[in-house]
Amino acid sequence: MHTVCLDRTPLLAVLPPPQEATEFWRDPRFGGMECMSATFITHRFSPHAHEHFGLGAMETGLKLATIRGAKRVCGPGDLYLINPDEVHDGSPVGGVYRYRMIYPSVAMVQELLEEFSDRSQCGMPFFPEQIVHDPALAHAFNHAHRLMENRAGALEEEEGMMGVLAAIFARHSQLRPLVTKIAQDAAVTRARDYLHAHFADDVGLAQLAAEVGTSRAHLIRSFRAAFHITPHAYLTSLRIRAAQKQLSEGMSPIDVAFACGFADQAHFTRNFKARTGMTPAQFRRG
Repeated sequence: MHTVCLDRTPLLAVLPPPQEATEFWRDPRFGGMECMSATFITHRFSPHAHEHFGLGAMETGLKLATIRGAKRVCGPGDLYLINPDEVHDGSPVGGVYRYRMIYPSVAMVQELLEEFSDRSQCGMPFFPEQIVHDPALAHAFNHAHRLMENRAGALEEEEGMMGVLAAIFARHSQLRPLVTKIAQDAAVTRARDYLHAHFADDVGLAQLAAEVGTSRAHLIRSFRAAFHITPHAYLTSLRIRAAQKQLSEGMSPIDVAFACGFADQAHFTRNFKARTGMTPAQFRRG
């Protein structure tokens, strides 16, 4: 008689290593609001700014961001609150991080806040602090975002996200007067305006400095002091924002690349991903 020996050692599941991934979509119920969930390991965002608000929360891991020239770490339980045109970057801290973001327009936010308050807004909402620790609201944001990503049901999705948006602005934003005067170097203001008007052109530093009547060194120094970014980085961010608009209107990535002043499609794709976390094709499909 043969004895059968059974190995009682429990089998350990071998999990595949995490991979970088980005999910992106636009939600017409919130004015075409852009939504993203992403897992990053090594990806580093170059300094950039958005036309709209950028609101998000971490799910796992840590992210290091430079905002207004100061470095801050964002982790689970934190809200990530970026104002329109606020220059920021991002990189992982010690490994994998996963987070969720939405990019509501200023007009949509003002309309939503008026709905909740039943009165007109007398100013522009803005966030004085960009990373705030609010575990309950961060959890609620991730839950509402997950419902939208998983298509849980229209009523539940809209109610959840509207409630979270109203709570974030009520708890963490202030109202800024609609007309503000920002004291800054006149040459910097002219340089910024020139870049907006000529973002698709091959603008040189000497040319830009001559246009605004200052030296190249002074222009770089004063521009960085005003916007926490160099003129070249600011120009690239402008080009990416213009590219996002053209891609969302259906233009092909190669046509957008040349229309926005990039040398070729590879150069465009590299810069686009460095500032959005996804390829132009993925953004266009969303």
